[in-house]
Amino acid sequence: MEAPSLNPLSRTISTTSSIDSPSSSSFSSSSLSTSSSISSILNNPHSYSTSSSWPSLFFFNPSSSSSPSLPDPSTSPSTPFPNVSLSDFSSYLASISDTFSRFEHIINHSSSTQSSNSDSSLRPGEALLACLREVPSLFFKEDFQLEDGATFHAACPFSPDPEENLSLQERLTQYLDVVEVGLVREIALRSESFYEAQGRLQGLDGEIVEACGNIRALKETIRALTGDLVGSARQVQELNDTRGNLVALQQKLTVILCVSKELSDLKLLVAQADCVAALDVIDDLQHLLDTDELAGLHCFRHIRDQLATSLASVDSILEAEFVRNAVPDAKAVEEMVILHAKRKDFILLNGIDNEAKLGAENSDLEARLLPLIYCSSRTAKLPAMLRKYRETLITLMTAAIKTTVAELLPILVARSESDLEGGERAIDSEAGSQSLASKLKNLSSESFVRLLTAIFKIVQVYLTQAAEVKRVVECGMLNINVGPTTPETNEDGANNILSQNSYSLAKNSTKLIIQGKVDDTTSPSAKNFRADVLSENTEAVFAACDAAHGRWAKLLGVRALLHPKLRLQEFLSIYNITQDFISVTEKIGGRLGYSIRGVLQSQSKSFVDVQHESKMTKIKAVLDQETWVAVDVPEEFQAIVNSLSSTSSVENSIEIVESDNSVSKSAEPDVSPSKENGKDEQVSREDKRSEPTGPVRSEENNARSTPQYIVHGGVRYNMLNCGLILLKMLSEYVDISKCLPTLSSEVVHRVVELLKLFNSRTCQLVLGAGAMQVSGLKSITSKHLALASQIISFIFAIIPDIRRVLFLKTPEARKLLLTQEFDRVSQDYKVHRDEINNKLVQIMRERLLANLRKLPQIVEDWNKEDADLQPSAFAKSVSKEVTFLHRILSQNLLEADVQAIFRQVVQIFHTNITDAFSKLELKTPQANNRLCRDAQHILACIRKLPAENFSGDGVPNYGLLDEFLAEKFGAKVGQ
Repeated sequence: MEAPSLNPLSRTISTTSSIDSPSSSSFSSSSLSTSSSISSILNNPHSYSTSSSWPSLFFFNPSSSSSPSLPDPSTSPSTPFPNVSLSDFSSYLASISDTFSRFEHIINHSSSTQSSNSDSSLRPGEALLACLREVPSLFFKEDFQLEDGATFHAACPFSPDPEENLSLQERLTQYLDVVEVGLVREIALRSESFYEAQGRLQGLDGEIVEACGNIRALKETIRALTGDLVGSARQVQELNDTRGNLVALQQKLTVILCVSKELSDLKLLVAQADCVAALDVIDDLQHLLDTDELAGLHCFRHIRDQLATSLASVDSILEAEFVRNAVPDAKAVEEMVILHAKRKDFILLNGIDNEAKLGAENSDLEARLLPLIYCSSRTAKLPAMLRKYRETLITLMTAAIKTTVAELLPILVARSESDLEGGERAIDSEAGSQSLASKLKNLSSESFVRLLTAIFKIVQVYLTQAAEVKRVVECGMLNINVGPTTPETNEDGANNILSQNSYSLAKNSTKLIIQGKVDDTTSPSAKNFRADVLSENTEAVFAACDAAHGRWAKLLGVRALLHPKLRLQEFLSIYNITQDFISVTEKIGGRLGYSIRGVLQSQSKSFVDVQHESKMTKIKAVLDQETWVAVDVPEEFQAIVNSLSSTSSVENSIEIVESDNSVSKSAEPDVSPSKENGKDEQVSREDKRSEPTGPVRSEENNARSTPQYIVHGGVRYNMLNCGLILLKMLSEYVDISKCLPTLSSEVVHRVVELLKLFNSRTCQLVLGAGAMQVSGLKSITSKHLALASQIISFIFAIIPDIRRVLFLKTPEARKLLLTQEFDRVSQDYKVHRDEINNKLVQIMRERLLANLRKLPQIVEDWNKEDADLQPSAFAKSVSKEVTFLHRILSQNLLEADVQAIFRQVVQIFHTNITDAFSKLELKTPQANNRLCRDAQHILACIRKLPAENFSGDGVPNYGLLDEFLAEKFGAKVGQ
């Protein structure tokens, strides 16, 4: 099968020539191979139509078996061709006549179309664009490498069909032909422009040669004119120039002389520390350098470095002088403070020494600093000088604090242990054995406050002078930089401050005027300079305050574990001097001391936490040891209650009680029980043994000088030892809240916790009978219950006063939540009191039921012959027990509570006794009389109880027993 690239016409020609031609047999295959191949190519209309030039006819795939090829002429045989006539091709021409006519028509039409297109629209670059459109973009990539596997497979996909592979090869060859034809066309389109440009370059070369000849001729003409016409005039001009150069050289030498002299003077001025004159010289020379007067002089090539060195020396002198005058004399300050602190009559003034201000006088300080400030502003080194001053101030102040602590600490430690002489001996033996932190921890609170006061004075001296330096710098910045200044205006503006020295650099020139570094206060550079100076000036005081706060906070931090364990007065002395220190330093520095405030707040909170923990432990121990017996109330506790409940407590502080030890002693009232015949036992035994003790107890109370009750709101409350201790603790919390206002909310929370603990523990000990185990009580009597109810009622009554006083320092945002806490605690106390009262009622009910269980046996005796006219043992026992309970409760409870309790007792008596009497079986008239007498006896006792329950006829405590008596015996209510 023929290859796809061969045209049908070619195949037809080949077939026809090999079969139909009558003379084909006479030709050998070797002699006609060349002519047959050329014939196939020339007669291929499709190949010819694809291009307009002959080269495209020969671009066929050489690997194809059917592709025409030209034999090598050198190897072709020399056999002569046979004689062929036209008649030999008649059959062939007849077979292809129709196809050839159609082919010729197509060729003519294609040639006319291509000629019209090339004439009208073919432009440079379009041939290549056509190639890009026809040839795939893969072949135009920059990284196209056919040896790459992926590229090869994309360009030449393999197919098992040989015909497709041959078609692919011909297609690649055709792509190459398209590109080559396009390149040939582009070269043909640009050939005319190329030859035209080449012709123009050849013409330009000729014009250049002609121009060079004209120039040489002009030069010769000018040289001739110069020698003949202007030679003498030119010589005069040259001589004049020489004279000018000599004059300039003389002036330059004069400048050199003046500069050399001023450099020598500058060295002397710097050596003599005359900074003002030295700066004038430096400014003169700098101005001279700026005018290029010394440009090109090799002898002054290092003058800028010399001026920079001199300026640096002047800056160093100014910096040293400023620091020396601005910072107080550390040695003098330390000696004065240490000597003052070593005195035994050292007076603590809460850190503020009002005797005299240490340091330089303000007027003298201003006179010494202003010249230095002006000179430093001229060199623009004032900010750097202030930074050095700030570092030196902090270093010296910190060193002074360390020296003071090292000097005073051994003495104060010795004083804390013994007197002055003993302390001196202790210094020699123990000075090297203890660290600084250990010595600080061994100080008493008073000695530590002395040490803080000495440090306060040192810091106050340094910060006071730092504030004065700050004021002087600000004043100097107002008087400097008022615009362009000259030595004359400077002399007017800074009289008696600056020495005026002017220098002349050229005798035949005007005097050089030196301007200030900052020529105009409104310029950006002047504003930036002023801002830098003021910022560094302020930062110096800020940094000094921060350093002082840091040292103070470090001292407090060493004793952080000791301060929370101090007594309130001792802690307040440290707290107050620290607050004064913070106030003074913040006033001087103008910025809050967050670090030291945080340390103080942390230690204050720790103090409150430790105090609260101690109080919680103490009140629990006091409650566990409580004997539940009424005690005397010292006057100081009544004063505490009065101060809490009075209106003046809103404005005035409550007095602080001396100490915990003295409080414990004063709060230990007479805890011995009242004199009673027999031991305190249950109510069933008290009625027999405690009845005659009433008058004796009253006589004892009248004989005592100290009252056994405390008054609040016009109501008397019997007090227990635990109640007095709790009252003292509450007063201490009030004092802490007023002295530490920032922790007022924390104090309120601690008070609430303390009240909750007291209430819950009291309930466990009394209602829960825990006192029988921890206090050694044999039983919980009605007296114990009554006293517990009294103390609960007293705390419940003073809670509003405690809340009002504590809320004076509490932030408004916290009051709502804290009020809810207090309300819950008050409700707990009220519930506890009601439970105790109910317990008393329950006790009376149980005693009544116990007596009622004995009544049937007594009735059996009544049914017998019994002529006893007295009430029965049942009536006497019931009356005695309720009368005893009335006496106990009346002595230890509030009247309203007593009435509430006996209102229920009376109701119980009426109900239970009436029910029991109605169920009795009375068989004799004597038994009925005995029952009537018992009912009347019990009613007489009930009438005396404070129940405040009247009938319609005004009969007190009227009830079911009265109705039973009237119904059964016809007795009147009044009987």
